[in-house]
Amino acid sequence: MDTHVKVADRQVMVRQNSAAKYKKLRSALTIGAFVAPAIIIYTVYVLFPIISTLMYSFYKWDGMGVGVFVGLQNYVDLFKDAIFWRALTNNTWVVLTSVFAQIPLGLVMALMLFAPIKGIKFFGSVYFFPFLMSTVAIGLLWVLMFDPINGIINSIINLFGFENVSWLSETNTALFAVLLVIVWQFSPFYMILFKAAIVGISDELYEAAEIDGANPFQKFFKITLPLLMPTIVSSSILAIVGSLKAFDIFYIMTGGGPNHGTELLGTYMFKQAFINFNMGYASAIAFVMFFLALFVTIIIQVMDHLRKKKGAYGI
Repeated sequence: MDTHVKVADRQVMVRQNSAAKYKKLRSALTIGAFVAPAIIIYTVYVLFPIISTLMYSFYKWDGMGVGVFVGLQNYVDLFKDAIFWRALTNNTWVVLTSVFAQIPLGLVMALMLFAPIKGIKFFGSVYFFPFLMSTVAIGLLWVLMFDPINGIINSIINLFGFENVSWLSETNTALFAVLLVIVWQFSPFYMILFKAAIVGISDELYEAAEIDGANPFQKFFKITLPLLMPTIVSSSILAIVGSLKAFDIFYIMTGGGPNHGTELLGTYMFKQAFINFNMGYASAIAFVMFFLALFVTIIIQVMDHLRKKKGAYGI
């Protein structure tokens, strides 16, 4: 009798284990079915191009015939290339401008939207117009505005007694002119990010601070700014990565000139690939761009993690 009971109990346990394993397998297959499309798309459109770019960077290839394996020679030539270093320096200026001009200006614009000013909602819409415009349209618009003879910029400075400036034709002014345009174009994007973050801050914090006698500056530096720090970090990552792969506005307005004065890694890569048909060398430039963006992003994320761990945000 005991033997039959033990056998029956064992069979029940086996059936229960089988049912549990089947349930886990079914759950795993369901999860896999939902995740698989995203993984496939990510692999095809992100991972595969990155790996392909790395592989092509080891070849001397014109994009049409059979490539010749040259190992690290493209990278050796790249790091000896004066134009590459000029482009990297210009990209650094774009990064600094994006982080220290676009983001602060976007924050100021977002704070202005909460000011008790009549008609401020209208200005909020006006602020966002530059980001809605096509980059090609923006580039052509500012090329006309920077025209050395009939441009409105020179017309304005003439009113103050200054002579006409060839903004996009002189090496010492071209980069500054394009940087001014990208600040104008992308600051509204960060304004929207900060506006959304500020809306999420509880009014109770400001009410408690007001009861304690805090003035507007104290409220900003003790409440608003610490709680906006995660958004500032995310904005910095977006700004840095976007600046490292910048291309369109510079290519439209100056084409990388004059005398490579506004050359960026993106414009230089494009010229090497589709004008000089040096695909291997262009792939090396592209992979350096990817590596720099990845390295800077990791550094920022690590710093952000350490500051959160130390409670630097006060949240």
